Amino acid sequence: MSATGLGWVLAILIGALAGWIASSLMKSNTGLFLNIVLGIVGAAVANFLFGIIGISFSGIIGSLIAGVIGASILIALVRAVR
Repeated sequence: MSATGLGWVLAILIGALAGWIASSLMKSNTGLFLNIVLGIVGAAVANFLFGIIGISFSGIIGSLIAGVIGASILIALVRAVR
């Protein structure tokens, strides 16, 4: 497997873990697919928002933290819209 392929697999695994942690913290009952989506999109959202104020996350742990924060923000936004 190439490094690019491993990067995608790792991003999906980190996204799934981040989404699961966020849904557990936010007491949200989501499935595996939505956990992955929340984690990956949440990491992108958190990296964007924190990049605006000059904070950056790097590495696996940083990606996980960004994913959890971003996914939690997304869950809170969905709840607010409902």
